[in-house]
Amino acid sequence: MPLYMDRHDVSGMTAVDVAAAHMQDLEVQDRFGVRFVTYWFEEDAGSAFCLIEGPDAEVVEAAHRASHGLVPSNVIEVDQASVRDFFGRLNTHPPGESYVESAFRAVLFTDMVDSTRLTQHLGDRAAMRLIREHDSIVRSALARFGGSEVKHTGDGIMASFASAFQAVGAAMDIQRVLREHRGIGQDGLHVRIGVAAGEPVSEQEDLFGAAVQQAARLCACAQADCIVVSAGVQDLCRGKGVRFSDAGLIAVKGFDEPIGHFEVDWRD
Repeated sequence: MPLYMDRHDVSGMTAVDVAAAHMQDLEVQDRFGVRFVTYWFEEDAGSAFCLIEGPDAEVVEAAHRASHGLVPSNVIEVDQASVRDFFGRLNTHPPGESYVESAFRAVLFTDMVDSTRLTQHLGDRAAMRLIREHDSIVRSALARFGGSEVKHTGDGIMASFASAFQAVGAAMDIQRVLREHRGIGQDGLHVRIGVAAGEPVSEQEDLFGAAVQQAARLCACAQADCIVVSAGVQDLCRGKGVRFSDAGLIAVKGFDEPIGHFEVDWRD
């Protein structure tokens, strides 16, 4: 059965209110042939997100309307494997128990610099060794900083984090370990990294929406050995000991307005 994620605007509701609404959903799910798998509640933003198995989006809306009347503002079909990769382990809190967890995620992209040239210069076998080295370093950083790998892009990795600070910490760790592996000389593996943040349900046709697109664009515009983050990520890391350099506004594909971006000072 297809899997859907929806978003509700629940300003003014508490975690207890949302837990009660979820219980009402469970009471009607059999009647509509759906299964309410889990939900996330972000109290500060006044948003709730539900993960539901059902025949189509219209039936999902109808079930919500019949249970408590809180019709979602957005319903999209999602891929179960992608949802689990993006969020990590899905929460399994007992039904009816008040529960707060943000649907916010920070998204990180890595990209090996000049990977095509390296393959032509070193040969396929040596280039594959560099890719494996990159993958090992990035995945170790994800494990240390609580990140989840979403997918491998061929010459990079996309990952998600529950906090912007964790994502930036992982990015700094990746660059520092790479520097150690290169040693005194500058030859070897060089990587650019982009980080952005947002909520997964942000656009009608895309589960991960603007946050993923922004992180990918920032990664693409970063220089070798640099970490570039969105203005939102920089703001979320204020007071946490990370130093940033304001890189100003940049026009990126897919965004109507230039976006603010910052470089992370990771070298100390």
